[in-house]
Amino acid sequence: MNLSEAPTKGNLMAAKNSLSLAKQGYDLMDRKRNILIRELMELIDRAKEIQAEIASTFSNAYNNLELANIEMGNWQVYQIAQTIPVEESVRIKVRSVMGTEIPLVEYEKKEDDTLRYSFGNTTETVDKAREDFAKVKDLIIRLAMIENSAYRLAVNIKKTQKRANALKNITIPATEAVIRHISDALEEKDREEFIRLKVIKRQTSK
Repeated sequence: MNLSEAPTKGNLMAAKNSLSLAKQGYDLMDRKRNILIRELMELIDRAKEIQAEIASTFSNAYNNLELANIEMGNWQVYQIAQTIPVEESVRIKVRSVMGTEIPLVEYEKKEDDTLRYSFGNTTETVDKAREDFAKVKDLIIRLAMIENSAYRLAVNIKKTQKRANALKNITIPATEAVIRHISDALEEKDREEFIRLKVIKRQTSK
């Protein structure tokens, strides 16, 4: 609605209804934004924890791999590495947070009984390196899911903020201005009608 609307009671009621809907919309956008921000902050905290764990686990894994190379030789370690199966079980689903679809990654963790190299012909450092790299894979998958989710939430927060700002700074003030304009016009019309009736009454009483 705009100030060119005819100052009628019907338009006044329509403007008040529009204002009520705009305020409800702003409240919903504001609550949605707060929920998304809270979810984003939780994801950021979890991402920081996982990043720190990845750094520590990677360091242990490479230290054990280096020791294994020294103890067994690069070629034998390389041959053992070729027995590790390619990860093909990763599946990506989605879940919704306030209308934002964020990824949910699932995959099957391989147990020790799937190993294809002999424990008798390897050293403990090989086993430790394998365990650490398996843990790193798990952490990286979780981190990728969290970072992707955080990005999507951030994009939706930005959109929600724009909509909330548009309602708060443009739609609501403009509608309030229309209501004031129509109300003032109706009040002025009522005063004129009141004065006109008084004049008529005075004339008829004479």
